[in-house]
Amino acid sequence: MSVSQILSGLERSDATGPDADAAARMGFLEWAFGLAGAATPEAARAALDAAPAPAESAAAQAFIGYLHQASAHVTRPVRRGRAARMH
Repeated sequence: MSVSQILSGLERSDATGPDADAAARMGFLEWAFGLAGAATPEAARAALDAAPAPAESAAAQAFIGYLHQASAHVTRPVRRGRAARMH
């Protein structure tokens, strides 16, 4: 399912608080598992670029928040000291 379809469904939701967050989480998982390839930060950025107008409902806003989090690159910590030499 495309980002616009997921957002459209979430915009119809009147859920707030934890219910909106749960709906957004389900939408995010539907997006991630529905991708042809891996759910990478680049894929999340592309989804944000393809997202229609600003989100209005709480669930749609939370979904956009999940996409923003997924679009961030996470760097691996640099190992120093004995642990780095052992591995």
